Amino acid sequence: MDTVEDIRAPSFAMLDLYCDRVASAVGRLSVRVFGIERDAGRLLAHHLGRALQLTNILRDLDEDAGVRRLYLPREALERAGIASIDPVTVLRSAKLAKVCAEVVERARTHFHEADKIMARIPRKAVRAPRVMGEVYGAILDSLVARGFAAPRCAVRLSRARLVWIVLRFALI
Repeated sequence: MDTVEDIRAPSFAMLDLYCDRVASAVGRLSVRVFGIERDAGRLLAHHLGRALQLTNILRDLDEDAGVRRLYLPREALERAGIASIDPVTVLRSAKLAKVCAEVVERARTHFHEADKIMARIPRKAVRAPRVMGEVYGAILDSLVARGFAAPRCAVRLSRARLVWIVLRFALI
């Protein structure tokens, strides 16, 4: 049965529900604190939460596989021609990059939608969401640049890059 607890190649629908529960729900609570209007805030939480969580999934592939988890969507695995849902087997597949490309595209779509929403909200109210979006967008870009073939080195932003993002969005 495909449930939220099924974290070995969930369907796209279950992955979306998971992202909603672990990331977008936090965003819905946060946007109220920032003073963002309810409808815009809910939409921002929807898109930014999913973008951040999908980026986390791609960043943590090896760590998750180490505890027998695989958040990559089953449909993407099937389209890539990967029959297994065993995390270690999937991460060793030469077809992994194709699966990850689908997740990257979904994350980028959500980042783009979040950016459009934040452009309509007073800058002061979206400082924290902008910083999060910038940090995670840079992580996603670094993951894509690194690639998904083994061995995968960890991706982290430099302290200088983090400071620049904070200065650019949080303090200006």
